[in-house]
Amino acid sequence: MNFSKWHELGPFTVFDVETTGMSPVCDRIVEIAAIRVDIDGIHSRFHSLLNPGIRIPDEVIRIHRISNAMVEKSPTFTSVGREFVSFAEDSTLVAHNGRFDLSFLQESLHRHGMPLWNGKTMDSIAIIKHAYPGLPSYSLQNLQRHFSLGTGDGQAHRAFTDVEWTLEIFGMSMKRLLDASNT
Repeated sequence: MNFSKWHELGPFTVFDVETTGMSPVCDRIVEIAAIRVDIDGIHSRFHSLLNPGIRIPDEVIRIHRISNAMVEKSPTFTSVGREFVSFAEDSTLVAHNGRFDLSFLQESLHRHGMPLWNGKTMDSIAIIKHAYPGLPSYSLQNLQRHFSLGTGDGQAHRAFTDVEWTLEIFGMSMKRLLDASNT
């Protein structure tokens, strides 16, 4: 098989979560977003705010700007989690700093009595570092500035904007690595 396009190695589901804090055990997901890229290159989108069942601290609201009022009538993880797992089924989950996002996903699945994700996972940082070694920082916001990702009007630390930026730099990195392996 000739993988001239990186998505032919997929399918991939690039995802991101925003949370009430940094602890997957004590904190909860308030937003989840994903873009699935199938092997034919077709993109599908998934996004939902979630009612975490606990208050979002003010210092966290200042980061992602998701308020308690915004999520109070949103669905809980029970329904959104099932929809997300179905959306990502049979794909490789990709996240920027994947350990954080995956730990929240797994803990939330466990907490709600759902099967854990047992499919493939990738951390986009590892791929990006391999494709673009020596950058001063691999934070998503620094990569966005360095590579002029997206239109610049997206809000960092909102799940869908972070997913779009991650997908863009992940795709660039995969293409660069595949092109290098074909020379």
